[in-house]
Amino acid sequence: MRFRQTRLSSHQLLAYLLLGAIATLVSGTAVRAQANPSKTLTLSQAIDLALAQNRNLKLAQLSVDDSRHKKEIARSSYYPQLANHSALLHLTELEGVNIPAGAFGNSAATGPIPGQRLFLNQGSLTSYQSITSLNQPTTQLLKVHEANRAATADINTAKVKLTQAEDEVALNVRQLYYNLLIAQLEKDAAIEEVAAGEVKFQESTDDVTRGHSLEVVALESHAALLDARQTVLTQTLQLHDLTLSLNDLLGLPLNTELHLEPDANEQPLILPSREECLRIAEANNPDLLAARQAVIKAKASLASAKDAYIPDVTAFAHYDYQSGISFLVHNFGAFGVTFSYDLFDGGRRNAQIKDAHTILAQAELSLQKLEDEVTVQVETAYDKVQQLQQMVGVAKESLDVRIEASRLSDRQFEQNAALASARAEAQAKSASARASLLQASLGLSLAQGDLKRTIGQMPR
Repeated sequence: MRFRQTRLSSHQLLAYLLLGAIATLVSGTAVRAQANPSKTLTLSQAIDLALAQNRNLKLAQLSVDDSRHKKEIARSSYYPQLANHSALLHLTELEGVNIPAGAFGNSAATGPIPGQRLFLNQGSLTSYQSITSLNQPTTQLLKVHEANRAATADINTAKVKLTQAEDEVALNVRQLYYNLLIAQLEKDAAIEEVAAGEVKFQESTDDVTRGHSLEVVALESHAALLDARQTVLTQTLQLHDLTLSLNDLLGLPLNTELHLEPDANEQPLILPSREECLRIAEANNPDLLAARQAVIKAKASLASAKDAYIPDVTAFAHYDYQSGISFLVHNFGAFGVTFSYDLFDGGRRNAQIKDAHTILAQAELSLQKLEDEVTVQVETAYDKVQQLQQMVGVAKESLDVRIEASRLSDRQFEQNAALASARAEAQAKSASARASLLQASLGLSLAQGDLKRTIGQMPR
């Protein structure tokens, strides 16, 4: 009997340690709750908040803005370029024109012409020149057009990536939101199991004391109670981790205390038929849209490489003001055309054309490959949705059975026809069935959201 008491005391000591850890964690959470901000959210509100504040979405939007600015840079090459070039020059010495005396003859009336040596300066030591030029590319506009096509494709690709990021964020919010609710239900179920285990352990201990049961029964009950307490501690830690992840996804302070509520106005995701999903995916799948933009950009690069064989012809007009330069008036104008062409480039242009052909072939092949992959993704996702719908139906039936069993257990307990432990176990199984139903609903919701994302629709 003394050995039995020693064994029971060791299990009780472990139980007290676990209870102390749980109490410390709970009390610490309560203290933090007084200082940390709190926010109550429904699923739709959480998705809206994430779409407005998520940092990854802000980066994706900045990428779209960056592509737009680059398109503006490319478009500016269509217009004439007005520029000014000014220079101030100081020389240490000038060359002049030396005219000796009598260089133009010797007249009897006047004498030598000129009568003495003359030196004519050419300009001045300090000169200033300002040239304002207007240049209009002509044949280069073909290359400019292709550069604008490529820039437009980059904008469209950035928009597609932004849409993909929004869909991903919405789906992740849905997953974390449901996981938090499930973790809370599982914690509640574990607490119910702890309560049932305590009652059962007390009953087993009493039976051992009265000699109606063996000691091993009490030990098994005690071990089950400790497992349930360990589950409560695990679920508490999981709730903390999930809350941190959801706060980060929503763009909230990480210490925000979240209170999640079922969205009463939330409607189930409505999915088109299988054939309609395939048609919508072919037109709106983000990966396909990005691949089509890659083909457009590759075609623009190929056309630009071919345009490199066209000479560069630029029309220009100059207005020039100068001071201190010899033989030039202060203000004068000039206009004309410049012609530039590479006579020999070592095969560079031909190699660029070949490379552009290769890139285009890769883009077209990737597009064809993606079209088949998207079809497979839609078919697989649709099959998964149908399978999970059946699983949700089974989980609902299981919950109904557990609720009815809990009700009967309550009645039997009131009529002294059942033990308190049986009643507590029935309540715990009912809570566990609720968590299982929510888990199945989460799987169905995520599968539906993934299907909507695949066909290019927001999973809301």
